[in-house]
Amino acid sequence: MHLDTYYNGVELHRGNKIIYARFLEPHMVVSTCRAAGGLRRDLEYVLNYQSCEPAGHQRRLFRLDPQAYQKLICEPHGLPAAKCATMGTAANMHHAAFITKKFRNLEVTAVVTGGVETNAGRAGDPASVMENQDGFEKLPPARGVPGPGTINIMLFISRPLTEAALIRTIITATEAKTAALQELAVNSRYSNGLATGTGTDQMIAAAPDREGFRLTWAGKHGKLGELIGRAVKKAVKETLAKQNSLTPMGQCSVKIHLERFGCNGASMRAGISRYLGAERAALLESNFTAIIRDPLTVAAIAGMAHIRDKFSWGILPSSCWHEIMGSAAAQTACAVSGRYDKMARYKEILSQVTGPGREDDFLKLCWQSMALGFTDKWPADDEPPGNPQDKTRYETNNPPSLHPRHNVPQPLLANSSG
Repeated sequence: MHLDTYYNGVELHRGNKIIYARFLEPHMVVSTCRAAGGLRRDLEYVLNYQSCEPAGHQRRLFRLDPQAYQKLICEPHGLPAAKCATMGTAANMHHAAFITKKFRNLEVTAVVTGGVETNAGRAGDPASVMENQDGFEKLPPARGVPGPGTINIMLFISRPLTEAALIRTIITATEAKTAALQELAVNSRYSNGLATGTGTDQMIAAAPDREGFRLTWAGKHGKLGELIGRAVKKAVKETLAKQNSLTPMGQCSVKIHLERFGCNGASMRAGISRYLGAERAALLESNFTAIIRDPLTVAAIAGMAHIRDKFSWGILPSSCWHEIMGSAAAQTACAVSGRYDKMARYKEILSQVTGPGREDDFLKLCWQSMALGFTDKWPADDEPPGNPQDKTRYETNNPPSLHPRHNVPQPLLANSSG
């Protein structure tokens, strides 16, 4: 099925599990494809093919010899394998995004498919294989087993480029892809960092190969770089919304901002409830989704996660952990409780909870700050919010630390009703 024609130089078609472009004039192509990859001037087609289902399907054609794979997917569609650059993915071709950006006589089109639910990663994450002359040797997984998930990008530019400029488009498009993942707060599945891509991303970029003036620069300062960045970023976001239902609004969740540190919904419930009495724990369970999707609470938790990153990157010194993270955790407690008048008291309590260390320690601080706020959000029946004696109770004696309810008969959280 013919989808569209761009700048009278490229026809885009969709078939069964395939999207392919046919060049109407000679094009110079640079790609990461294993077959027909690199810098080429002899290609007539470039394509993206759904080689397997996203999950529960072991027919993974991309494991075959690259040339055999190329022939296998090209011939049924009447495409000459030797004249094609091919990419494979588990993403549905019907979820592809087609974005064009123009300025004067310059046109850039990005055609993107993507999925990130199980294979999103951060550059520098532990590898799963080591390639040698005999093939790929599996390495022990440090965290997580690679699953399906790939962002494939086809980029078409209406003006001729120098070889260097065409290669430079790969850098700009990759930065745009990473910017899209950053704005969507996509977590790495292999570390506690934010994702910069997936482990199997591929890209094809093409521009007419004709005589005359050629653009020489595709960096961010030039208009070409701007159009590439805008087209790719928008296309990545659109295809992930289609494939994974991944949207900015959907990412408004405490769990999403913390799961890269090793938690899930069940461990969040258990972690917070550990610092609550039975009655409040049951109330938390009944209202869990509403609580973790409250924008004020999400903002506060996202702030804690970002500050923790600053400590791990060495931007903030560990000697300031208690003061800085105590303030951030107090903000979370205020967001949950709505009692911003208790900010100073929350900071006094939470600054003593834990120091910089393991991911578990950071998560415990998150759970305790949410539990502290939740306790004040729902005070005991005989102690309504705003009880004038509350301040007196808080300020008497030394501030006790937060303890799980099974360790201390009368923990602070059980006595700190507002």
